[in-house]
Amino acid sequence: KMKKYFCRIMNAKEKICFPFFLTAAIFLSALQPGLYAQELTWEDCVKEAAVNHPGLISAEETVKQYRESEKIVFSGVLPKVDSSLDAGTSKTQDSYSYGLSGTQLLFDGLKTPEKFNAALENTRAAKFQFNYTSASVRLALRRAFVNLLKAQEALKLSGEIYEIRRGNLELITLRYESGIEHRGAFLTALANLARAELEIAQNRRALEVARLSLLKEIGAGGYREISVKGGLDLLEPAEEKPDLEKLAEGHPSLRRLSSLSNAAAFNVKAAQGDFLPQLSASAGANKSGSRWPPRTEQWNAGLTLSLPVFEGGSRAAEVSKARAAWNQARADERGGRDAVVLALQEAWAALQDAREAVGVEKKFLEAVEERSRIAESQYSLGLIDYDNWTIIEDNLVQEKKAFLDARANALLKEAEWQEAKGVTLEYAYQ
Repeated sequence: KMKKYFCRIMNAKEKICFPFFLTAAIFLSALQPGLYAQELTWEDCVKEAAVNHPGLISAEETVKQYRESEKIVFSGVLPKVDSSLDAGTSKTQDSYSYGLSGTQLLFDGLKTPEKFNAALENTRAAKFQFNYTSASVRLALRRAFVNLLKAQEALKLSGEIYEIRRGNLELITLRYESGIEHRGAFLTALANLARAELEIAQNRRALEVARLSLLKEIGAGGYREISVKGGLDLLEPAEEKPDLEKLAEGHPSLRRLSSLSNAAAFNVKAAQGDFLPQLSASAGANKSGSRWPPRTEQWNAGLTLSLPVFEGGSRAAEVSKARAAWNQARADERGGRDAVVLALQEAWAALQDAREAVGVEKKFLEAVEERSRIAESQYSLGLIDYDNWTIIEDNLVQEKKAFLDARANALLKEAEWQEAKGVTLEYAYQ
C-alpha cells in the first residue's frame, strides 16, 4: 500500500514521521465502494431470490409432490381396466385369446374419501410451509441486504473518520512543534490516524464478506461485483401495537400445523373404515380359440363383498396409532400458537426499542458534532487542554459509528418483525 510520509525534525537526535494521507485509490474505494459494481435495489434482490433461491425451489417441489399424492389417492375411486393378450401352443393345438376386464370400487368404508381429504390437507400444509420458507428467506435476504448496505456506509464513514484524525494530527503537530503540546498528545494522534487507516482496510474486507452473503441469499450461483442502493431508514412508519392473537392466526407456520391436525383427523376416520365391508364390481369380456383371430366369445360380471374377520388386532392398532398422531398434531398446534404469539411480542418490543434508539443516537450525534466544532476552536486558541479536547473528538468518532449501528439495527429488527408476522418474499414487490 503506497503512502506518502511527511517528516519533521524534532531535535538533533531523532526524526518523527507520520502518514500524511492515503492514496487516491483508497479514498475512492471508501467513498464509492460500488463505483464499478452492479447496483441492486431491494426489489431487484427480491425478484432474483424469488426465482433462484434453493430453499424456495425445494419447498415448491415439495408442494408438487403432495399434489401428485392427491392424484394417487383419488385414483382409488376410479375404475381399473386391464387388457390381456395370450398366445400359446402344445402338441395337440394352438391357443389364442384377448380381452378386457375392469373393476370399480363401490364402497370401502369411506377409507378412500377420507384419505383423499387428508391428502388435500397435507398439500395445504405444504403450501403453508412454502410460505413459511418464503418468510424465512425474506428475513435472511433482508439481513444480507442491510449488512451490505451498512458495510458500504461503514467504509464511507471510515474515510470520514480518517479525515477527522488527519486534521487532528495536523493541528496537534503545529502545537507540538511550537512547544505548546506534549509528545504524548502527538503520539496519540499518530496512533489514532493509524487506527483509522486500519479500520478502512477492515471495512473493505467486511464489505467483501457482506457481498458474498447477499449473493448467497439471492441464489446467484457464483460471484459477481455488486453493490446495493438504498437508505438506512425504516421502510414502514411507526404504528400502534396490533392484535397479536389475530396476527398469529394468519401466520403460515400456525396454519400449517392446523392443516396437519385436520389431516390427522381424516386419517383416524380412514383407519376406522377398515372395520366396514368393502364392495366392488367387476366385468370382463374376451375371445379365445385355436386360430387367430379367436372367435369364441366369453363375458362375465359380478359383485364382490369382503369383510375382514380377524387380522391379529392390526386394524385396532392402526386406529389407535392414527388417533395418537391426531392428538400429537393438536398439541403441536396449541404449542405453535403460543410460540407465534410470543415471537410476535418479542419482535414488536425489539422493533420499538430499536426505533427509539435511533432517535436517541441522532440527538447524541448532533450534540457531539456541535461540541466538536466548539472544542476545536477552543483548542486552537488554547482555551482547553488536549485531554479534554481528545475526549470530545473520540466521542464524535464513536457516536458516528453508534448512529450507523443503530440505524442498521433498526432495519434488522423491522425485518424480524415482518418475519414474525409471516410476511413472505413476494409481499415486498407485489
